Amino acid sequence: MVRSHVFRGQIVFPDRVDRGAIAVRNGRFTEVLGAAETLPPEMKLIDAGDGYVAPGFVDLHVHGGAGGDFMDGTAEAFQLALRAHARHGTTRLAVTTTVATHEQILATLERTREFRRNPDPKGARVLGAHFYGPYFRYEARGAHPGGPIRPPVEHEFTQYLEYADDLVTATVAPEVPGAKQFVLACNDKGVRTNVGHSWATFAQMTDAVGWGVRHVDHLYCAMSDKSKLRHLQMYPMQGGVLEATLYYDQLTTEVIADGKHLDASLLLLALKVKGPDRLALVTDCSRALDMPDGGNYVLGPRDGGEPLIKRDGVGMLPDGSALASSVQGMDHMVRTFARLTGRPLWEVVRMASLTPARIAGQDRELGSIELGKRADVVVLDRDLNVRRVFVDGVELCTDSGLQSS
Repeated sequence: MVRSHVFRGQIVFPDRVDRGAIAVRNGRFTEVLGAAETLPPEMKLIDAGDGYVAPGFVDLHVHGGAGGDFMDGTAEAFQLALRAHARHGTTRLAVTTTVATHEQILATLERTREFRRNPDPKGARVLGAHFYGPYFRYEARGAHPGGPIRPPVEHEFTQYLEYADDLVTATVAPEVPGAKQFVLACNDKGVRTNVGHSWATFAQMTDAVGWGVRHVDHLYCAMSDKSKLRHLQMYPMQGGVLEATLYYDQLTTEVIADGKHLDASLLLLALKVKGPDRLALVTDCSRALDMPDGGNYVLGPRDGGEPLIKRDGVGMLPDGSALASSVQGMDHMVRTFARLTGRPLWEVVRMASLTPARIAGQDRELGSIELGKRADVVVLDRDLNVRRVFVDGVELCTDSGLQSS
């Protein structure tokens, strides 16, 4: 197993792209070399040619891939999803739960703990879990099943927080009963908290920021704004989750940049207001990644999950009335955001690597090509297709090889 490499190509740093080389020893970046410098002869050369050497992608919001959903709760489903996302350049991810029964959520948290401690050598590494559902507002549930949605109650969430060391973030709609108690309990355990699937008012979002909430899930999607709240209060119009997210500097957020959920104008608005250090790219990807178009799938556990169909490169409810997750990997999000917005590559890659690592509290170790950090690397060609993937300086081998969509 070779752990000493030198990567040569166009190096994607957090603030620029430079042609040169980066040396890796014992799983960490150790030396930056200019394009004209002599490469260490004892190290194995990984040459990207006219392509790019970028940090491995970090995904904070992802449900599955290649037919497996993390909520299936099985080792097979985890392996399918982790290997699929590794093929698309993601080297670290937060296993994202869905609305489900108490027992199903506990099973997925237990499996998350197992894979975090004992990684699949062929798959993306597990940062921990993104506890996402069941503490949503029913009307804002989106593609999640409505039956298991429930407010947080202490005797239940105490059991979830027994996995605090394996939780990256936890989502709640701040307007539901018990939300404050849940957020404060998460704070006590060192678990970061998000707002998602919520029709909160601006005032309720202000309260949530005061409790310690610092992130908002998939901006524009399954959230309140002045128009949605108009039917609750005719006048004066009031802001909701959307407006509060854009207003509060304390809040980071994320976008699904698959080209289906949001158009260029919404991506550009989010970036202009939040900036690349407070806006992350996520996939919100379902089990339909790398699966046939036109197929019928399930978001969440096979037993009780919500049906969806993969059509035109996106997940939809079977009747076509609404979107239901993405079906793309992070490489697609990077390519699409760059194409739609025209932003420089280093900035887009930063939103897929360093920014999510910082949101997860992992940026000292992960998320960028900087000396001393873990050598998670994705080698991209000129068209930003994934060619090779390394975690801690070790190349991942997959059963079906690397691919991009």
